[in-house]
Amino acid sequence: IVSPDVLEIYETAVRYQFYHVFALLAAGLLMLHAPQRMFSIAGIFFIAGILLFCGSLYLITALKAGGKEIATGIGILTPIGGLLFIIGWLSLFGGLLKMKS
Repeated sequence: IVSPDVLEIYETAVRYQFYHVFALLAAGLLMLHAPQRMFSIAGIFFIAGILLFCGSLYLITALKAGGKEIATGIGILTPIGGLLFIIGWLSLFGGLLKMKS
């Protein structure tokens, strides 16, 4: 029903959501094992990243599949979500480093 480029956008969103759900799970389990603010912060950034990065890609896919115009503001959400993923990973690793000290 959709073109291969639209399907590729959708697959990217699913892949990144899949990976970061496990990162979110790891942050939660680490928070239970060794409560630290860094793990909580990591979880917040992973959730925000999933919403912005994956959500914007899902929205772009839906709009393209429906043949609708994509607003320019939607495209900027994707890299912001990617940045939130990076901050989440840095927070998670920072919490792990604090655990060792």
